[in-house]
Formats: sequence, structure tokens, C-alpha cells
Amino acid sequence: MGQESDYKGKHKVGEEKPNRINLNPIRRLFENPQSSIEPYVTKGQVVADIGCGPGYYTLALAECVGPEGRVYAVDFKENYIRELEKRAGERGYHNIEAHATSASDLSFIKDESVDFVLANGLLCNMLDNRKLAVNEIKRILKPTGHAYLSLGGFPPFGFVDRAEWETILEGFTVERRGDFLQRLFLWAAVSKKDTGKYISIDYVETTKRPRFLKLRKKLGE
Repeated sequence: MGQESDYKGKHKVGEEKPNRINLNPIRRLFENPQSSIEPYVTKGQVVADIGCGPGYYTLALAECVGPEGRVYAVDFKENYIRELEKRAGERGYHNIEAHATSASDLSFIKDESVDFVLANGLLCNMLDNRKLAVNEIKRILKPTGHAYLSLGGFPPFGFVDRAEWETILEGFTVERRGDFLQRLFLWAAVSKKDTGKYISIDYVETTKRPRFLKLRKKLGE
């Protein structure tokens, strides 16, 4: 990744930087993604945009985490990844690592290393290996990590029906969710479920720091 001096972010003088993650404006009328995502994305974080397409949300995420953060951008279509890399280069974003691969194989991302995963309209567009993709999201999320999952519609508009959607959500702790017309624009803000499995030493040591102790006290832990 580039250093601070390399992070140009080409904006006009006086222009507000696009540091908000705005999903499709029509869908925003129903799912209010702004308030669902922004609380979980801050400077210096590691985030993953899975099913990123040409990178509309990836660039916004890159702006949010800043030059000290990192964004993994993943899409099965290589032409999307090449377009994203071109746009990122033109706008001076050097904190994006793009991969043309299936969401079912994120082996280049370490276990429990990601603060936030955006999977917007991903699963409903996967014909196969959806369960593997969900497992990968769980694997890469930190114990304190969050994810935003959404569907663009059930069959024939997508491959995930309501039963499968509910099964997917059972694997997470659901913090917020929304349904529109019981069929379209399903979304959920989730966190990693405490399964009692091994938690990394790095996380244990991190939670001993004063700011985390203060947060844990506030949350009543």
C-alpha cells in the first residue's frame, strides 16, 4: 500500500470527499444502509468488498478507511477487477487490493483479520458455492467484526430463497435487518457469533488495552 503522501484522492478544492457508503438510492428508501454501515467503518480498518463489481462501493470504503487502512475487493469477473484497478489508480487510491476470484475462496485473506465485510447483492447472484462463501465471510471476520449482507431478490431474480436466507442469518448475530415486500431488498447488519471456538491470542491481548476495557465495561461485559 502507498504511504500518506501517495494517497491523493483527487477532489476539487472545497469539494466534500465521498466518505459515505451510499448503496443504490432506490434501495436506500427501504433498507437505510447509510446508518447500517457507517458505524462499523472507520480509519485504519481492514475491510472486504465481496462481489465488488466495478468498485462503486469499494472506492467509498477506501475513502472511509484512509491510507492506513486496507480494502480487499473481490469479484468473479476479471473485467470488473481491471476496471476497478483503473479507477482506483486514476483517483489515487493505493489501499485497495483487488482479486478476480470466487467469493467461495478468499484464501489470500488471513483468518480473523477483517473488521468489516460488505456483501451487497452477492449471495443471491451465486449459482453455486454460496455456503462456502458464507463460511469464508465468517472465517475472515475478526471476533469484533461486522458484516452487511443483502439480497437483490428471490428466484427467478436470484438464487437465494427466504428459507436459505434465514439459515444464513442463523450463522451470525443479527444486529439489524430489514425486509421489503417480504421478497425484495432483504438486508441484515450482522456480527460474528460467539461459538465458543478458539479466539486468537492477538485479540485477547487487544481487549486488555484501556480503550477496549472501557468499551467492554460500557457494554456490560
